[in-house]
Amino acid sequence: MPKFLTLDDIDPIGKTVLLRADLNVPMADGRVSDATRLERLAPTILELGDKGARVVVMSHFGRPKDREPDLSLAPIVPALARALGGRPVAFVHECIGPAARRAVRELRARSDGEPFSVGMAGFSVSPSSTASILLLENLRYHKEEEANDPSFARGLAALGDFYVNDAFSVSHRAHASVEAITHLMPSIAGRLMQAELHALAAALEAPARPVMAIVGGAKVSTKLDLLNHMLSKVDVLVIGGAMANTLLHAKGVEIGTSLVERDMEETARGLVERAAKQGKELVLPVDAVIAAKLAPGVPTDKVAIDRVPADQMILDIGRRSVEEIGERLRGCRTLLWNGPVGAFETKPFDAGTTALAKRVAALTRQGHLTSVAGGGDTVAALATAGVTDDFTYVSTAGGAFLEWIEGRELPGVVALTRAAAR
Repeated sequence: MPKFLTLDDIDPIGKTVLLRADLNVPMADGRVSDATRLERLAPTILELGDKGARVVVMSHFGRPKDREPDLSLAPIVPALARALGGRPVAFVHECIGPAARRAVRELRARSDGEPFSVGMAGFSVSPSSTASILLLENLRYHKEEEANDPSFARGLAALGDFYVNDAFSVSHRAHASVEAITHLMPSIAGRLMQAELHALAAALEAPARPVMAIVGGAKVSTKLDLLNHMLSKVDVLVIGGAMANTLLHAKGVEIGTSLVERDMEETARGLVERAAKQGKELVLPVDAVIAAKLAPGVPTDKVAIDRVPADQMILDIGRRSVEEIGERLRGCRTLLWNGPVGAFETKPFDAGTTALAKRVAALTRQGHLTSVAGGGDTVAALATAGVTDDFTYVSTAGGAFLEWIEGRELPGVVALTRAAAR
């Protein structure tokens, strides 16, 4: 577990805190359509505000090639205010320079009770509001952000007294607002970052054993580092999704027209051999739901895994596979899950993933299992199954989550560790 400072280690009263968030939220018709990330960010902002701090929130949004109006953070302000229980949020159409500095000066800690002065170019807030929260414009409107440019980091650091990283989801990137800025000011982890790191440590660093990992997805080639790292960490490794087809094919099982990486056959055999040498149990499907093509409403059949017809494809695990994995789950104390075990986006091929998710949820509710899951498809699948809140922790971090469980060092986390050691 990396050592880092948290909100418990600073006295923010009267201070300006620069908070790195991830506000990459889905939008529809100019409005936020899923506020999950905002709601998870809210506790850090509210705690800082309640302790008398001015909070300056910064984030990137999308991948702008220029100053694209459609990628402004301005439309996120109303949703962020709602996530904060209606507290006013100011916005400035810049993230560095004179306009940003003036906007920060206009902030008042909630205890001051002074209204904003308005009318300043590029700065907006209700005239009667007292606000202690300011949202800066899209960091990636400046190419220096992704270049980890020290000068750009200095422009950001000039806006505050403390830096708080509450964006684990971008901490695998050495960008100016993630890495370079930590060399310039006291730097700590926000509550969301803290929760993410503790959850991952509980699953990987000092877990209650036995430990199971469920890894799904399309290609062994994209998750080879993850699979190799998991073998060193877990007792039971369950492989599902299309990547299981590649391992089955490497073992000589006929898989019909199923998606398979034939050029990864030797690598797949090596993975099976390593699992055996290390005394780890590697679990593959024993039956499957098959169809002639991946499409809604197509005729399906359920067959043993070695009975897939030449003109059919594997699209989900079958009931026997769910039962066998469930039986092993009951003997485990910790679960790490990344990737669905079937083509869950298309019904009825979501059934295997949903059935497993509900079993994990039940064991977690009973206090028998610590369950940590993450990755975009995984989060969507658990939401579809309606069990997100029943897992111990569900990470929305995407690429950062994957890199962490692959055993890689994340620049943003390393930076917080370095800052704590100073």
